[in-house]
Amino acid sequence: MAVHVSPITRKPCITDVGVIALVPDRWNTFWETRHFVLTCLSEYFPVVWCNPPYTRQDFWKNRVDTEFGQDSSSFPGLSVYQPARWLLKIGRPSFLGYWMGKRRLSHARDLLVSQGCRKIIVYLWRPNFQGALDLMNYDLSCYHIDDDYTLDDTHQVLMESERKIASRVDQVIVTSPGLLAKKGHFNHNTLFVPNGVDFQTFATSCIEPKDLLPIPHPRIGYVGVIKQQLNLPLLLDLAKRNPDVSFVLVGPQRLHQEVSRLILELSRLPNVYLLGPKSLEELPAYQQYMDVSLLCYKVNSYTHCVYPLKLHQYLASGTPIIGSRIRSLEDFVSVIDLADTANEWNLCIKKVLSPGYDSEEEAEKRRGLAKQHDWKRLVEKIAYSLCQRLGGSYPERFRQEILKNGIVQTETKCSKRSMVKVHRSESTKKQQSMEIGPDENEKLQGNYLNPTTSEHS
Repeated sequence: MAVHVSPITRKPCITDVGVIALVPDRWNTFWETRHFVLTCLSEYFPVVWCNPPYTRQDFWKNRVDTEFGQDSSSFPGLSVYQPARWLLKIGRPSFLGYWMGKRRLSHARDLLVSQGCRKIIVYLWRPNFQGALDLMNYDLSCYHIDDDYTLDDTHQVLMESERKIASRVDQVIVTSPGLLAKKGHFNHNTLFVPNGVDFQTFATSCIEPKDLLPIPHPRIGYVGVIKQQLNLPLLLDLAKRNPDVSFVLVGPQRLHQEVSRLILELSRLPNVYLLGPKSLEELPAYQQYMDVSLLCYKVNSYTHCVYPLKLHQYLASGTPIIGSRIRSLEDFVSVIDLADTANEWNLCIKKVLSPGYDSEEEAEKRRGLAKQHDWKRLVEKIAYSLCQRLGGSYPERFRQEILKNGIVQTETKCSKRSMVKVHRSESTKKQQSMEIGPDENEKLQGNYLNPTTSEHS
């Protein structure tokens, strides 16, 4: 996939600490939270992204080195490790699976040691990676929870494996208020860091995409993966109620029987446009040329723990947003209209599309809030927490590197909705404090830099 994000050309500033990232997918896939976090983290430490090992099924389906291809990273501090074909992921015999797992981790560790790393951080992205903690030597462990892996509509007892891994590691990161409430008590060293946005990329003015040009205004758009967590029946109802409004869906579809059926029904409506998947570099243009952006999730125990990756991407574009009343969106009622029933959604659409509803001031407020959630700002907090856990001279070294290099970028050219510099309003500051620095994390997150350096405060 062609990927263009804000350029990272700087080599890691703390080169004797390396990160082994155990992730559930390959590097060259649709970008998720882990892609953004780990690329930004590679400005602080060398990072090795460990692609999942091949399985027997990959050989049976002839997917090795053909469908998967060769992965590579264009980021100076991030390397992609693809285990050799013979280092398969196998369950039986168990002793062989154990030995292969240990060899894979040893190879990844060697990549960091060869770069001069003396301290190793194991960064886990799924509960099933717990076994890695027993297969290698490391100095620090971190578990990043960006989803509720029970994947069910009803509250269930948490998977025992997740409870064990969260209580065992040195640092836990959670991405939503719902996850913090549900899983934050497993480990005293739990840090709330929400999903963010590559602000420079998503706020910079783009040319309107060719396949969007012929679609009439007003346009109500959803840009993201079309999946079962979305309230597609609601979307179908709204499209039927508003035949003079164009409903535009941009993104890949997850394979699911209910999703496929509802997408087929949507595709039959003359005012619904399915534009398919787009590369990351193309997404900002589609978001900027919508009149309204949708976050139409089902409301259940699963979405209670969701923090939409597209939230701050939408906000960076400056467009008005209507969303479902899920936990993570309730903190943004100053910049998002929330609705429950189909009638409430319909009224919100009419209100948002009414003349005079939106203004440059409101669009600037949205972008200002998105800017405070730039990935570089958020990952700076993760990097510092890891230095604190390492102890010794690392917290002070981190502080000095930030003051010397100024890693977090703050200026960008805004989107078509405004070409002026975004300033922090008092409401934006209040929202930033609420979302990025909960009371229980304030000491960790806010006091490591000189108070006069406002860009990092």
